[in-house]
Amino acid sequence: MKDRELWKEIYRKYAKRMLTVCMRYAPGREQAEDMMHDGFIQVFRSLDKFTDRGEGSMRAWMERVMINTCLQQLRKKDLLRNSSLVEVEKEPADDDSLEAAAERIPAPVLRGFIQELPPGYRAVFNLYVFEGMSHKEIAEKLNIKEKTSSSQLYRAKCLLASQIKEYERKHQ
Repeated sequence: MKDRELWKEIYRKYAKRMLTVCMRYAPGREQAEDMMHDGFIQVFRSLDKFTDRGEGSMRAWMERVMINTCLQQLRKKDLLRNSSLVEVEKEPADDDSLEAAAERIPAPVLRGFIQELPPGYRAVFNLYVFEGMSHKEIAEKLNIKEKTSSSQLYRAKCLLASQIKEYERKHQ
């Protein structure tokens, strides 16, 4: 019974943040909630393996578990490898101007743009931008080639640049 109380407390404290993490990888909220619940099952099964390294270590560990759970589900559905090639502009905006434009757009709109990316592009983009992984690390994590990782990041940036330009054009 004591474990259940601990689990409830962990869920209550971290569910919102973990859903946000899962939303970055899922195509929609319902799928993100499913991924999050599967992730919490993994967290609870592995709680005895967690080593407390001070403030924030529990959250960081849980985020890694959630990301791995999301990627595992995407791999099961073969969505990472089968992301269709999307026509993109030849040259995206440079990273600085893209970042500056992204800062002018409301966060929920920007999150929506990221969520609309094809699954493989979205996964690579999130791992590179939010998790700070190299293309080599991403390639190993997703079981793809390093070149595929860099190509998908490039295409993700092109698509985002296009969406941001369109949004700015409509909201000037």
